[in-house]
Amino acid sequence: MPATPETPAVELTVCIPAYNEAGAIRATLEALRGRFGQAQIIVVDDASTDETGAIARGVGGIEVITHTRNMGYGAAIKTAMRRARGEVVAWYDADGQHRPEDLAAVVAPVLAGEKDAVIGARVKGSDVRRGRVPGKMVLKHVAQAVAREKIRDLNSGLRCFRRDVILRYAHLLPDRFSASTTSTLVMIKRGYRLGYVDIVTSARVGTSTVRMSDGLAALHLITRLLVLFEAFRFFGVLSLLQIVPGLTYGLYVAFTHHQGFPTLASTVVTSGVLTFLIGLVCDQIAAMRQERFEGE
Repeated sequence: MPATPETPAVELTVCIPAYNEAGAIRATLEALRGRFGQAQIIVVDDASTDETGAIARGVGGIEVITHTRNMGYGAAIKTAMRRARGEVVAWYDADGQHRPEDLAAVVAPVLAGEKDAVIGARVKGSDVRRGRVPGKMVLKHVAQAVAREKIRDLNSGLRCFRRDVILRYAHLLPDRFSASTTSTLVMIKRGYRLGYVDIVTSARVGTSTVRMSDGLAALHLITRLLVLFEAFRFFGVLSLLQIVPGLTYGLYVAFTHHQGFPTLASTVVTSGVLTFLIGLVCDQIAAMRQERFEGE
């Protein structure tokens, strides 16, 4: 939403997705309002079934947007960013994990023009859900292979961006919980100035709605990231895994048994060639998706 005389621009907009966070939302908002009195603070109530929305509206100086159905973390973030008036937008969880002083440290380099994006990197002493550690480690290694550099914290919920930068890629952010992971890779792969600031997170209040322990969800996310950011490499490897064995088997049979190139080998090699061609098309589509609004 562009600024008008009635809605003046501000330096910072804090975007807070909230789903069933009645136990923590008031304390979270009051702490933020006390530290960031001039900032625009937007809460997106993602169709909560408790009193989250009503509690947020009861805190002065807070803008509350309500989704009529539960759309997911990423969708709530995108709703807030599109309504933001700040030159810098920050993502902040509603569950009591984050501290206002850490938010101040994260936004400072972006407000100063030193960075295009900064991620709050959780350090020793932060609350850790141990059941999710193995899945997150696998995902982190895949993401680092895609990024070709070390990523200190892939999916921290405390991060900030220049608004004009992140909105160029809002169409890439999924509606569910991989929005943080995707935004990290976008900033790296598109060459923006990305920084990290050490933060400490507390134990969340209430029950998490994230279910990343689901193996199918993690597999889907990994595949999505590979196809979006490394389509040519991904399909290239798949094609080689078909072409090389197919050719080896076919040539072996042809030269040792003198029966010509076998049908099975021809089928496997053809499949590999088609996979490679699909990879070329996907690579071009992925590049266009990433560059969609960069020329504007």
